[in-house]
Amino acid sequence: MRIAVFGTGGVGGYFGGRLAQNGGNVTFIARGAHLAAIRESGLHVESIDGNFLVHPAKATDSPQSIGAADLVLLAVKAWQLDDAITQMKSLVGENTMTLPLLNGMEHMDKLFEAYGTKHVLGGMCRISAFIGVPGLIRHVGIKPYIAYGEWDNSKSERILKLDELFKSIDGIVAETSADIQTAMWEKFIFISGTSGVGAYTRQTMGEYRSNPETRAMLFASMNETAAVARARGVPIADNFVEATMQRIDNLPADVTASMQKDMMAGKPSELNEQTGAVIRMGKAAGVPTPTHEKLLAALLPLEKQARNL
Repeated sequence: MRIAVFGTGGVGGYFGGRLAQNGGNVTFIARGAHLAAIRESGLHVESIDGNFLVHPAKATDSPQSIGAADLVLLAVKAWQLDDAITQMKSLVGENTMTLPLLNGMEHMDKLFEAYGTKHVLGGMCRISAFIGVPGLIRHVGIKPYIAYGEWDNSKSERILKLDELFKSIDGIVAETSADIQTAMWEKFIFISGTSGVGAYTRQTMGEYRSNPETRAMLFASMNETAAVARARGVPIADNFVEATMQRIDNLPADVTASMQKDMMAGKPSELNEQTGAVIRMGKAAGVPTPTHEKLLAALLPLEKQARNL
């Protein structure tokens, strides 16, 4: 299977690295100093589960030079999606599967519009990983997890092959989701809440979950996103938010979401694709989202500053 990793950051670098380590024919798409370091010294991964090195590693900044892939692992930041859709056209052949591992939900509509369900699967992952220095991925928390499925939840032959591929890799938990849309929305409920409240408070998860006011804000934000999902016909359990709060209480106290990290570092973030997306989808579905609107109003000036707008 010819695999192209489009976006060799924390997510793409880790999961693509595991695929390459497992003997996969993987080409990493990267840029700048990160690309140069991978070409020269390979892709290094420092992981809480054990370090590893992919060397030599095939890497390029030109998707056009690769040709059609059997699998495109799409792992860019959500705000980079439009450019990625344009750049990855040469990778999508007759039998190409695209597995998106982006934060958010609106990216699925864009991918279906560009490539159709024939070439796009549902997908999600859980991991805390990032680029440490060029050529180095740091996996610092969360047991690596990846899920995938056809958008209609059918058990296709290609999903069975994908499942076999990922389940053969040591160090990750992989599964074909019984309902990939629900699984992706459940992650979005969690991450849009923790990202927004974390960026708003500029505190760790342990701090904002322990403060009654910010805990209430987190609970309200996740309930709003869950209501949007239900209004769109997605079966979210009635007790999902309560159960998610219990899971949050058991996570390490020093956790911070990737969107929060970017905003606190003055970098462009996924604010529009997470908080903004909840608001847009809420308006379309007739669901009020006052907590997310409050978060967006407070955070948007920082986002504009990061983007020099």
